[in-house]
Amino acid sequence: MGDRFGRYSKYIIQERALPDIRDGLKPVQRRILFAMNKDGNTFEKAFRKSAKSVGNIMGFFHPHGDSSIYEAMVRMSQDWKLREILIEMHGNNGSMDGDPPAAMRYTEARLSELSGEMLADIEKETVDMVWNFDDSEKEPTVLPARFPNLLVNGSTGISAGYATEIPPHNLGEVIDGTIYLIDHPDATLDQLMKYIPGPDFPTGGILQGTKELKQAYQTGRGKVILRSQTRIKDIKGNKQQIVINEIPYEVNKANLVRKIDEIRINKKIDGIAEVRVESDRTGLQIVVELKKEANAEGI
Repeated sequence: MGDRFGRYSKYIIQERALPDIRDGLKPVQRRILFAMNKDGNTFEKAFRKSAKSVGNIMGFFHPHGDSSIYEAMVRMSQDWKLREILIEMHGNNGSMDGDPPAAMRYTEARLSELSGEMLADIEKETVDMVWNFDDSEKEPTVLPARFPNLLVNGSTGISAGYATEIPPHNLGEVIDGTIYLIDHPDATLDQLMKYIPGPDFPTGGILQGTKELKQAYQTGRGKVILRSQTRIKDIKGNKQQIVINEIPYEVNKANLVRKIDEIRINKKIDGIAEVRVESDRTGLQIVVELKKEANAEGI
């Protein structure tokens, strides 16, 4: 039993759930990018039906369910999950409310321009290539990755005995930090944190706790608090409202609004008149309208 479980654990740790530190990708993500690049489905060409790409990936490189491939592909196109998307998608690719994406037969996809940087020079024998599952094609063990994608887009995964939870960072800051590290290989954490002060989430928000942040970078474990960005606005009738324009990363917007509304109904916090979503194509907005004379700061 120990032998079998050992082999299974090795497989899910290396070939499924965790990203490679060099390109920040899990095997399914790497295969998606490589296969789409091989088919010429790149950012300067037209979009192509997602189902076609999924079929190619499944047929040549990833002999698992089409839904797992398509779900991984959709996530790489969601700009509220990734700081810099790796796939551009036409059609319904889900939402911050947790709505499901359209089926792969309805959507179209292509690589983003940044993915081109992940794959640049791959044909020049820059990375090790291995045979695929049926020895008919070669696939890369890692992508050339011209920028530190693991930090830029972060990663999350759970396998046997190992888990990872890396937040996304700002591309410009990470590049500046990388250049500094190349010039000063013995740079201290404090010096690097001048260039990379902390994570930068695609959904915005306010990050609190610099001490904890430093501990996270030092030890790999740390806890920071991410707050929504709010402002208090005066409206007619001597009333006020709290306007939220940025919410914490990976928080489901619909659930958030529902929970705030439950607080209003159960009168856990008094003084809330109404909660409504005013998001539109220009951006996210949640409005908490208060009753007269209510203490906006306290609420």
